[in-house]
Amino acid sequence: MASDRIIASKFPLRHEGVTRRTLLAGAAGLSVAAMLPTVASAGFPVPEVPPLEKEDYGEARKRFHTNLLRKGPSPEQSPPLGAPAGAKKVMYRGGPDGSIELIAWISHYEPSAKLKPAVLFLHGGNATGDGHWELMKAYWEAGYVVMLPSFRGENGQAGNYSGFYDETSDALAAAAYLEELPGIDKDRFFLAGHSNGGTLSLLASMTRKFRASAPISAGVNSWRYFGRFEREVRFDESDQKEFIMRSSVCFGHSLKCPTLLLRGTEERPFDADHRLLMDRAKSAGAQIEAKLLPGNHNGVVPGAVVESIRFFNQVTG
Repeated sequence: MASDRIIASKFPLRHEGVTRRTLLAGAAGLSVAAMLPTVASAGFPVPEVPPLEKEDYGEARKRFHTNLLRKGPSPEQSPPLGAPAGAKKVMYRGGPDGSIELIAWISHYEPSAKLKPAVLFLHGGNATGDGHWELMKAYWEAGYVVMLPSFRGENGQAGNYSGFYDETSDALAAAAYLEELPGIDKDRFFLAGHSNGGTLSLLASMTRKFRASAPISAGVNSWRYFGRFEREVRFDESDQKEFIMRSSVCFGHSLKCPTLLLRGTEERPFDADHRLLMDRAKSAGAQIEAKLLPGNHNGVVPGAVVESIRFFNQVTG
């Protein structure tokens, strides 16, 4: 697929554990699922069914602080960030206390009396690349202001990689930055993300309200993720709470906006985790649906972006 070739040439070498060789295999028509490594035997206890927490996720975040035993940058090495065509480079204060200055890209727009809808899009993988921005074109062509933030420890920036937890704080800080820009319609303020960014989208939308959220290829079970990528564990593996606070499936009742889970038909079959999240969310009265679109883990993104626009327009229509 053309989209796979674009991503393979523009994205950082590793994208959610998918190597460039795997992406090119997808472009050649091979199954990406067949190319991915099997799940390693985790060195930490893995629950048969992820626990259901009683506390609201946003409230739990106020009291929990991740304990990083190994501190350092993102596990994905990438060059410093400039500004790709069609984007304006801005700086936002990441983290819960605004202590880290991080780069984000925003589409060009002119503030006016007529407020504009906006999308915060959280990229996949553990580094930011121009290929991520190329996928945003459909948003600004549809009239949305789009912001794509980078996260702590990425592309030579400050901060320690934590594996989803402190990065959620960065995503929330980026959301606060975007919605306060002049000319942005706070009643049409949306969230989307792919792969690791889809995981962050779910955690962020369980912390604060957006008009709607469209996570693409999101992980909901951190035990499963870190079982595959155990070298990315920087926190105390002996503390079950560390995994719980990175797993949206444990907080289905905390979802605070209409949500559409999007995935590719050729992706690895993690359906049980997604069904459990949806069951828990729906039992609490949350609005959540799922939809499969043609494609593999990366090839699905262009179509999913278009589908997210349709969903956002439907929610506000």
